Amino acid sequence: MALKIPNKKTPIAEQEPQKRIHNFKEVVFGYTLEEAITEANRCLQCPTHPCIAGCPVSIDIPGFILALRKQNLSESIKILKNYNNLPAVCGRVCPQESQCEGVCTVGLMKDHEPVAIGKLERFVADWAASHEEIERPPERVEESEKGKVAVVGSGPSGLTVAADLAKRGYQVKIFEALHAPGGVLMYGIPEFRLPKVIVEREINAIKELGVELEKDAVIGKTITIEELRSEYDAIFIGTGAGTPRFMNVPGTNLNGVYSASEFLTRINLMHSYEFPKYDTPIRIGKRVIVVGAGNVAMDASRSALRLGAEKSMIVYRRSEKEMPARIEEYHHAVQEGIEFHWLTSPVEYIEDKNGNVTAVRCIKMRLGEPDASGRRRPIPIENSEFTIEADMVIEAIGQTSNKVLLNAFPELKLNKRGYIEADPETGKTSVEGVYAGGDIVTGAATVILAMGAGKRAAQAIDEYISSKKKV
Repeated sequence: MALKIPNKKTPIAEQEPQKRIHNFKEVVFGYTLEEAITEANRCLQCPTHPCIAGCPVSIDIPGFILALRKQNLSESIKILKNYNNLPAVCGRVCPQESQCEGVCTVGLMKDHEPVAIGKLERFVADWAASHEEIERPPERVEESEKGKVAVVGSGPSGLTVAADLAKRGYQVKIFEALHAPGGVLMYGIPEFRLPKVIVEREINAIKELGVELEKDAVIGKTITIEELRSEYDAIFIGTGAGTPRFMNVPGTNLNGVYSASEFLTRINLMHSYEFPKYDTPIRIGKRVIVVGAGNVAMDASRSALRLGAEKSMIVYRRSEKEMPARIEEYHHAVQEGIEFHWLTSPVEYIEDKNGNVTAVRCIKMRLGEPDASGRRRPIPIENSEFTIEADMVIEAIGQTSNKVLLNAFPELKLNKRGYIEADPETGKTSVEGVYAGGDIVTGAATVILAMGAGKRAAQAIDEYISSKKKV
């Protein structure tokens, strides 16, 4: 007799759209214990474990779900933390629909949704944080002479490398250029998706492993590469890709035209969403256009709405089908009243007599054959120009590498796109003892992919230092 598995995920409570557009509190509330167990019972515990293969850090997903099902939550978090140093973060921001949940056996059954793996991961991580006796750091390998490793950047890849090496007994120090650690987790993702207290909690757990952290340290400026190489046995570079790209259409330099990087950094890292508690306000237009349709574009448009925009719009040169944003974030944006202009691309920002943007001249697009990204190439339609009134424009069309460290380290080989050339399996660069991973290697990607690169690099660094010590 076939198993009876509920075909839908267990519903999860959320803030009502008309309430949440006026605050920065987390949109999704999370499962209760009863709801989490109900959802855990949807897992088939299938022998092939495709979800593990779909996870960039290879979490034992059936294992942590089975422990949860048995209400052994201390075992569940132990399993999670064996593979993932940031489970509360990943449970909130990972694109599970294209990874673990995308290959879930339940989701492949007719008319069935996959198990809500991300929501269960978040539940277990949050439960553990509220039970302090569970949140003890795992035992370290006591071998103080094992080696010293410098980690440049405290984003997802850097934090993962640091934690994994600390667990192996290494002395690890993270150097962060900004005044708060976390990288993109702190400056790029809004409070309503990833509360800062969650990031701080996860980072504190890593520091409890013995990892040192130095802030306001710009490698290549305040500290030289030579100083790092003389003091440490190995270096990991995880500086991310935070330099914004612009379309460079006429009017790009007008007042009121921002990059999403600047806009979100002002809101998140500088706390402008908490003005006047923090004296770092940000100007918000009445009619805001965000160019792009990735997660960053969704974050920017939804943040603008919360900060007082009367209308927040997204302009995207492809169709809804090609949109790179997570489905959940898109659905939340639609619920909140974000207006979408598909197959549309800006060609000029129009100014008033004082140099302020007042409108965006756009052109309609059609889709041709797939380009290098695998998505259909947008092609302008002649004589289809039209104008949208807007007094603020935010370009969210991607980022590139920061050149401060790269310019100070000319021996480091870069690829044709300006990112560090590194072995995808080990993170090894062209310079002996120097490894790299995350967005500084791949270009802008996801948190969990950066963490996967960090785990592989930690293993490679351990093998490298161990082999040198034996000589």
